[in-house]
Amino acid sequence: MRLLLAGALALSVFMGLGTIAEAEPPSDPAAVKSVDGKYYDKNGDPTYKVQADGTVDWYTFSGYRRYHAECHVCHGPNGEGSTYAPALKDSVKRFNYAEFVGIVVGGRQNKVAGNESVMPAFAENKNAMCYMDDLYIYLRARSTGAVDRGRPEKKEEKPAAFSEAEAKCMSGK
Repeated sequence: MRLLLAGALALSVFMGLGTIAEAEPPSDPAAVKSVDGKYYDKNGDPTYKVQADGTVDWYTFSGYRRYHAECHVCHGPNGEGSTYAPALKDSVKRFNYAEFVGIVVGGRQNKVAGNESVMPAFAENKNAMCYMDDLYIYLRARSTGAVDRGRPEKKEEKPAAFSEAEAKCMSGK
């Protein structure tokens, strides 16, 4: 439910902007706080944590899985883009968390130099909505090079809070 409310708020903020260029870029992705195994940056946005031995936090790993289930068909493997859609690992360098959520929830249409591209709305797709933070976290980690291409080899254990939130969101209760 929190994700759906956050998505609705982000969509309303996004729609009110008129243009994406007016918004603030994302903050430094350094994790400064952890709550139930999820890391946050200084602005309170979800972010990644990669240990010295390459172990990624659970949410980064989950984001990898969700990205490859929902996003890679258009945006290419590992967030690197395709001839069909832009590299999301580059986009999250410009879009803050609220913008990212707004675009995923409401979709987006671009017309540039006679070319038109459309990002469909994923507001009804639980495999995207229930894992919005995870997708953003994974793409943030890819955008800084903290996570390489491919499936992360090592991951933290799945937090109980993740399992609870997942069950609640996927069941719609």
